[in-house]
Amino acid sequence: MDACSIAVVGATGAVGRVFMDVLEERNFPVSGIRLCASERSVGKKLKCMGQEIAVELATPELFSEVDFVFISASGDVSRALAPVAAEQGAVVIDDSSAFRMNPDVPLVVPEVNGSDVEDHKGIISIPNCSTTPLVMVLKPLMEINPVRRVIADTYQSVSGTGAAAVEELRVQSKQLTHDDSLTHDDLTPDAYPHPIAFNALPHIEPFLENGYTNEEMKMVNETRKILHAPDIAVSATCVRVPVMLSHSEALHIEFENPMSPGEVREILVDFPGIKVVDDPLANVYPMPIEAAGRDEVFVGRIRQDVSHPNGIAMWVVTDNLRKGAATNALQIAEEVIERNLLPRQAAVS
Repeated sequence: MDACSIAVVGATGAVGRVFMDVLEERNFPVSGIRLCASERSVGKKLKCMGQEIAVELATPELFSEVDFVFISASGDVSRALAPVAAEQGAVVIDDSSAFRMNPDVPLVVPEVNGSDVEDHKGIISIPNCSTTPLVMVLKPLMEINPVRRVIADTYQSVSGTGAAAVEELRVQSKQLTHDDSLTHDDLTPDAYPHPIAFNALPHIEPFLENGYTNEEMKMVNETRKILHAPDIAVSATCVRVPVMLSHSEALHIEFENPMSPGEVREILVDFPGIKVVDDPLANVYPMPIEAAGRDEVFVGRIRQDVSHPNGIAMWVVTDNLRKGAATNALQIAEEVIERNLLPRQAAVS
């Protein structure tokens, strides 16, 4: 692949820091890198690609000098900066929800719908970190046996909220374990409406009028868009759990025709990016601590759903900061380069 210049917006955040690690691990062809963050971080130096790089503000001039702009910040930041970067000729790969459901913006997991990058108009979105493992599992299965319905219950780590939530879990856990007189009522939560230590919150993002949360409806709508399956029935319950890193999902999939667990294993074993870890009698199954720091989507506990003759149940785990965000972003960029879709690259060709 030809070397290209990139800018990282949100470089000081949790995903931004992981992004820089993955950038080096994947040997991404970088000719230059600019690190951007909010004004309070300007001048701070971050180590990336073997060098210390000073953080700067994102500006139209900066965007005009790079090929890719990776944004991992709030939706408001993305809405403000992504169109500007695209106008300057950069390809924006955005990690927020700002453009995911925009019909003019591809929503991409490269192993699933990589060809959708062909339709980009300057901005490409990354799906929600709980959607990515779901579509990774569904894609190879539905090519063999149509999927009628999927129920997804997620167990999402606090790193999905950010560094402050990770620290809050550490502090609350220490408080409760070091002082027997303390109860959850003595804690003062900030990142969440209730204490997260030794607790589980069935509440990720605001509740909507239909009783689902915004996070849950993201899974419904994003899954349909990525799979080009507008009629697939999806229901989700998203739960925040006291785990530092990696999201887990219990999936119940109803197929059009019966399918054995053995068939499912064989199909998933051959799909890029999936690793089957499935020997429960030997206590072998996916766990957050083992998915952390890895790029694969781990799948196990594959079994017949006893509630439906055409149903399969399984357990899925993935590192939400890597495949759920940073790694997927770089894979999209690699797809764009491979297909000769960078505006400046195409112009030279």
